[in-house]
Amino acid sequence: MEGTLADGVVRVGGDARQRFYDSRGYGRPLDRNRIELAPVEAAHLLARGDLDAVVDGSGSGDGGASRRLDFRAYLARTGATLRFAVYKDLRDRGFYLSPARAEWPGVGGDAAGSDDVDFVVYPRGKGPWDDEIAYRIRVAGEREPVRADSLGGVTLAVVDEDGELTYFETDREPDLVAGAEGEPADDVSAGGDRTVAPDADAEPSLPEEVAADLLGDRVVCYGDADALYERRFYGQRLFGRNAEEGPIQLSLVEGAYLAQRGVVDADPAAVVALGREVEGERFDRRLRTYADLRDRGVVPKSGFKFGADFRVYAEFTDVDSLSHSTDLVRVVAPDRVFYPRDLSLDVRLAGGVRKRMVFALTAANGEIDWLSVARLTP
Repeated sequence: MEGTLADGVVRVGGDARQRFYDSRGYGRPLDRNRIELAPVEAAHLLARGDLDAVVDGSGSGDGGASRRLDFRAYLARTGATLRFAVYKDLRDRGFYLSPARAEWPGVGGDAAGSDDVDFVVYPRGKGPWDDEIAYRIRVAGEREPVRADSLGGVTLAVVDEDGELTYFETDREPDLVAGAEGEPADDVSAGGDRTVAPDADAEPSLPEEVAADLLGDRVVCYGDADALYERRFYGQRLFGRNAEEGPIQLSLVEGAYLAQRGVVDADPAAVVALGREVEGERFDRRLRTYADLRDRGVVPKSGFKFGADFRVYAEFTDVDSLSHSTDLVRVVAPDRVFYPRDLSLDVRLAGGVRKRMVFALTAANGEIDWLSVARLTP
């Protein structure tokens, strides 16, 4: 059996509908028993031997004549190599899948014709006729740049230079930025009572106007500063982690956040100015992300030891009962371009320390989109 390549699709006649679409979910039905295949679907049928050849009907052969393409010639003609690798892998795993084309059965919705989706994958045992989608797949080579704002709600399938595949699940608005009912968490006072999340005023339960000095790249607090550390895990003790008393040193983002809320008596403008001096405009993005996390009831701390901006504690009672942090957060601009190698490194590191990798896509106006990325085995 042969197909004909023309206008970016391969058309197959005979009993193609029964053989390929009805029984195995390839292509889309046409009139009578004919079907239309996307290039990658035809490549898979050629590789399996279900199609003997594809006739290039575009007149691109010698002298404009049509020519029969075997699998090798067909891949060279269509350039479908990376998509073929992913398509075959998912077929081998027992899935039916379709190219993200508006005309294909089962696609529909925001996946149809999207530049950010290459395939829709149906749950095992289901096909394009069941109106149910398990994954939306985006295909990329390991050296291909991927825009951060194109991720979220898609599974990134990366084909490395050896042809090995790695799948990354990407989601927007991960749970770390929401309370139990999907809304921002209320702020928790030192006594454990839930109160309204703080705005520009000082946080409940914290002392006001704690004496502080801006020293180097940190804010050092004196006097009534124990509550900052013990009850809310701001800063670290200047005398070391085993000390039970003494001054508290705050990072610049912590110092700016508390100074802006009147908790420490450092000049907030001076702290922010120093932050911008040592970090540039990135300091404003990190401060906005830090504030958003704190205001939602989770506890962000430095993520330096993990190569991130923050590590995040989703639950916190006091320092003595501190649990493990749950997430690593990296602050990036919304137009950030990821390279799969770097993305893989971040996700692998987070997974190795049993944390989730989260990116805060923080715009200059302060708006934040949260993007989580994790390894996935379909």
